[in-house]
Amino acid sequence: MGEDPAASESDASHEVAGRRGRAGLVGALLLLALAATARADALDEVRARGTLRYGSDMEGGAPYAFPDPDSPRSVAGFEVDIMDRLARALGEGVRAEFSQGPWDRLLGVLDSGRVDVVVNGYEWTPERAEDYLATRPYYIYQLQLMGPKGTPAGSWDDLGRPKPDGSPWTVAVLTASAADDFAHDSDAGAVRVVRFDGATDAMLAVQNGQCDFTLQDGPAAAHYAGAFPGLRAVGPPVSRGYYVIYARRSDHALRDALDAAIGRLAASGELRRILEKHGVWNDLQAGLATDFQGPIEVPTTRRAARGWGLVPHYGDRLRAAALVTLGLSFGSMPLAMAIGLMVAIGRMYGPAPLRLALAAYVELIRGTPLMLQLYVLFFVLKLDPWVAGIAGLAINYSAYEAEIYRAGLQAVPRGQMEAALALGMSRGQALRRVVVPQAARIVIPPVSNDFIALFKDTSVCSVITLVELTKEYSILANGTRAVVEFATATAAIYLAMSLPLSWFARWAERRLGAEGTKGGLA
Repeated sequence: MGEDPAASESDASHEVAGRRGRAGLVGALLLLALAATARADALDEVRARGTLRYGSDMEGGAPYAFPDPDSPRSVAGFEVDIMDRLARALGEGVRAEFSQGPWDRLLGVLDSGRVDVVVNGYEWTPERAEDYLATRPYYIYQLQLMGPKGTPAGSWDDLGRPKPDGSPWTVAVLTASAADDFAHDSDAGAVRVVRFDGATDAMLAVQNGQCDFTLQDGPAAAHYAGAFPGLRAVGPPVSRGYYVIYARRSDHALRDALDAAIGRLAASGELRRILEKHGVWNDLQAGLATDFQGPIEVPTTRRAARGWGLVPHYGDRLRAAALVTLGLSFGSMPLAMAIGLMVAIGRMYGPAPLRLALAAYVELIRGTPLMLQLYVLFFVLKLDPWVAGIAGLAINYSAYEAEIYRAGLQAVPRGQMEAALALGMSRGQALRRVVVPQAARIVIPPVSNDFIALFKDTSVCSVITLVELTKEYSILANGTRAVVEFATATAAIYLAMSLPLSWFARWAERRLGAEGTKGGLA
C-alpha cells in the first residue's frame, strides 16, 4: 500500500512537537535547577551584598536587642554583639544588619526573604527544626519564675495548688515562647496562663498586681531584676533549652558557616566575654564549647503532625477565640454608636464650649492609635482586660461614628427641623422623632462597614492579654507550623461572622429606604 502523505505529515509534525515539548520540559527543569542553586547560594549572596540581614524584635527588650542608650538610633544587646562577630567571620567586609519584626512572626519574615536568618532568643524546638535549619546553640537558657515580694509561693511547684481562695494562679508569659509552652504543659493544674506580646509587659502586669507571677527566660529575668523593684526571683530556675539561629532550609552553606563561626567564638572564649559583658553568663554556658560539635538535629523517628487534620483537632480553641472576637465586637460597637451619636448631636446643636470640647475629643481619639489607648486603659488605669478591651474599642470607634452621624445629620434638610419646631415640638423631640431617624437611614452603609472592620480590629486587644481569633491563629500557626491551614480556617471564620452582618445591613437599608419612600408619598 502507498504511504498516506497526510499521515506522514501528521506524524512528522507530532514528532517535531514532541521534541519541542521535551526540549521545553528540559529547559524548564534546568531553569528550576538554576533557580534552586541561586536560592541555595545564600552565603555567596551575603558576601556579595556585604551584609548579613538578621530578623529580631526590639520590643522583646534587653538584653537581647534594644535601643542603645548611648546612641538611640543604634541597637545594642548580647545578640547584636554576637551577630556582629559572626558577620565578620563570614568574609572580609561583611557586616550585620538588624531588621525589626514582630517576635512571633519573625520566621514568616524569614520565609518572605526579607532577612537571611532569625536570631532573637528563638528556642530550638523539633517543630521549628523540621521547617528551618538551626545552628548549634549560642546560649543555654532556663526559665525563672518572678513574683511580687512577699508572695506565699516559694517555687514553681507551689503553683500546683490553688490560691487560698481557691482561684488559680495567673502567670504572665511571652506569647509563643518556651515559657508559654512550659506553663501550658506543666502539671501545675492550678495555673491560668496570660499571654503578652512583650516580656516587659508581662513583668509590668505582675508589678501592677494584674497577674500573680511571670515566667521569663533567664537573661530577661536577670536583666530586668532591678528595673522592676517590686519583683523578685521565686525559687530555682526550671526547664532548660537552647537559643539558636534559624535559616531557610535551602541555605545549608550559610547555616554551616554560622555554625562553624559560633563554635570558634565559644572555643576562643569570645562568646563568654560577650555574655559576661551583658551579665548573662552562668555555669551552664560552659557547655557551649564542649557539648556541641554541630547543630541539634531532629530525630529521624519523629515527625510532627501536619495538614488539615490539625484544624478540627484545635477546633475548640478557634471557636473559643471566635467567641472572644464576637464578645468584643458586639460589646463595643453599640456603645461606640451611642457615644458617636451623642457627640455628633452635641457638636451640631450644643453650646459653643461643648462643641469645642467634643471637637477636641474627636481629634484626640482619631489622632492616637488604638493600641496606645488600650495600653492606657489596661496598664495605667489597671482595668480588667475585658473592660479595657470593650471600652477601648468603643471609645476609639465612637470618634469615627461621630463624624459619620454628623454627616448624616447635615444631610437632613434644615427645613425638617424648622417644620418640626413650627408644629410645636421641642428641639429634643424634633431630633428624636424627625431628624435622627432620617439620618439613621443615611448612615447605615458606613456604620455597617465600620462594624465589619471592628471584627478585625479586635486583634489589637491581644496586647492586653485577650486571645481573640487572630491571636489564636498566630499561636497555633507558630506552634504547629500549619500556617496555610490555620490561615484558611481563620479567614473562613471571619467571613462567617461578617457576612450575616453585611446581609442584614443591606436588608435594613432596603427596608428603611422603602418605608421612607412610602412616607414621602403619603
